[in-house]
Amino acid sequence: QVHVSESGGGLVQVGDSLRLSCAASGDTFTKRYMGWFRQAPGKEREFVALISSGGPTTSYADSVKGRFTVSRDNAKNTVYLQMNSLRPEDTAVYYCAAANYYSKRGADYGYWGQGTQVTVSS
Repeated sequence: QVHVSESGGGLVQVGDSLRLSCAASGDTFTKRYMGWFRQAPGKEREFVALISSGGPTTSYADSVKGRFTVSRDNAKNTVYLQMNSLRPEDTAVYYCAAANYYSKRGADYGYWGQGTQVTVSS
């Protein structure tokens, strides 16, 4: 089992940057795919980004490509989501999750953090 906990959210202005962190613990963290999802007010949960166990494979939602970067430091058991050029539509609760396979579906992620709020003001 992998336990995850997000941090780094906050209230920012349009165009600002934030770096979210996901601290993980539990067995075989280095073998897990780690994903970032978000849920905006009035919208369904959506995929944001993922990264493979070794880090070379990443994937991003079209809405964040070129602005967000996902990375991981297995030595620190931590996954990061660097968010640049933030827009009001990025406002959401952001969740970190762990899966056994490459997937953009939340249902394939068995372990979820508590979420961290990102609010982009305009």
